Amino acid sequence: MESPFRPDVLRDKAALVTGGGSGIGFEIATQLARHGAQVALMGRRREVLDKAVAALRSEGLRAVGFDGDVRKQEDAARVLAATVEHFSKLDILVNGAAGNFLASPEDLKPKGFRTVLDIDTVGTYTMCYEAMKYLKKGGPGRGPSSGGLIINISATLHYTAAWYQIHVSAAKAGVDSITRSLALEWGADYDIRVNGIAPGPIQDTPGMRKLAPEEMSKGRREMTPLFKLGEKWDIAMAALYLASDAGKYVNGATIIVDGGLWLSRPRHIPKEEVKALSKVVEKKELAAGSGIRGKTNRAGGKDQPGNSYDNNMSVSRVCWMRNGSTCRLLCSEL
Repeated sequence: MESPFRPDVLRDKAALVTGGGSGIGFEIATQLARHGAQVALMGRRREVLDKAVAALRSEGLRAVGFDGDVRKQEDAARVLAATVEHFSKLDILVNGAAGNFLASPEDLKPKGFRTVLDIDTVGTYTMCYEAMKYLKKGGPGRGPSSGGLIINISATLHYTAAWYQIHVSAAKAGVDSITRSLALEWGADYDIRVNGIAPGPIQDTPGMRKLAPEEMSKGRREMTPLFKLGEKWDIAMAALYLASDAGKYVNGATIIVDGGLWLSRPRHIPKEEVKALSKVVEKKELAAGSGIRGKTNRAGGKDQPGNSYDNNMSVSRVCWMRNGSTCRLLCSEL
């Protein structure tokens, strides 16, 4: 789809995107670069980063990748410093790294709950904290009165309540609070704008294509008021709006991009089916050679089947839906 923005709308801007090697994060990085920005991607898997950077460079775009874990402050500091050293400045930070899995509260161990908060909430704050000195007015490569931009990728789960998502709902509520608080304080003190984007179910992701085939698309569309699902492009366009001069007076807002799905949230899977469905996902992932290590049906870190935990605690976002007697899995990796 053709972008409504000028191709040079972000000319010579420098951006860092966490979780930028795949999924929504990669699409955001791609669109930022196609519109003139030079982009750095941060992620834990070197091979994924290398592939993503190569894809961007094949289009003649300016891109570089740095491996790191947003949960580790030393990694955050190192990657941000390397980005500024490479580009001489930082204008835009996109916090897209996230984790999710499906679990009933009574089956969710505190370890699993904490893991998602560490990635989503603490990881987002850690990146913001380490980026402030580069994004504030008067920072490296910045004028004395012009600050940068932070975009935090959130969700809508906590706007009402979502079945089997207590951990993610809590984590994203924290992300939204970070967005508002930093927008107030850093906007006033450092001219840094801080905004969020809350995606809904996005159809053109690797996990969605693998676990919810196109034959099920009609049923998925019927779950949303607009009778269609979003694309990664939709999220990237929201990011472009915030990063461009069109969004220069937007601060402290979280833009919902979900087709209105959050306005109506039915009970999409009976509780008794949650564990059985997790086993189905685990078998599919193992058959595909993805390297998932699952041993029990209890949600709590490395032993949770249906998650994408590896030795480095990688996580997939999993969203389950139910329409009649057919259960569908919507999964998108960040």
